[in-house]
Amino acid sequence: MYANRNEINRMFGAMDLLRSKMNRIFNEFNYPLGSSMAMASEFPRTNAIEHEDRFELQAELPGLSKQDLAIKVQGNYLEISGKRSVSAPEGYKTQRNERGARHFSRSFTLPENVDADKVDALLKDGILHLTLPKLETAKPRQITIH
Repeated sequence: MYANRNEINRMFGAMDLLRSKMNRIFNEFNYPLGSSMAMASEFPRTNAIEHEDRFELQAELPGLSKQDLAIKVQGNYLEISGKRSVSAPEGYKTQRNERGARHFSRSFTLPENVDADKVDALLKDGILHLTLPKLETAKPRQITIH
């Protein structure tokens, strides 16, 4: 009844694909005319890099503050979610609103488990920088032959 690790990773990958397709369908109704559905499903845009001992992820989040974001890590599952709210200053009237309010969520299945207690997050100049250290059991080890 136990599945091997590759089968579990493949299952989570399929679930991520289904979730992104469903988000693309439902997000179509939340955007003004002329906006790109492809952009909607890929928000925030990210780069992910794997090192021997850690993963690094950068996500574009222009105009958001750290209070607008939530980051969840469990095993090899990472989720970035948040909201952007837009309101005109008191006494002013909105003339054009192309950057409307929205909620978003993006999830990733990493190839290795992450040490959630040591994850570091920094939001600077609209870019979220995440450092996700691998668990000690996931790191490669040099074995000495006797």
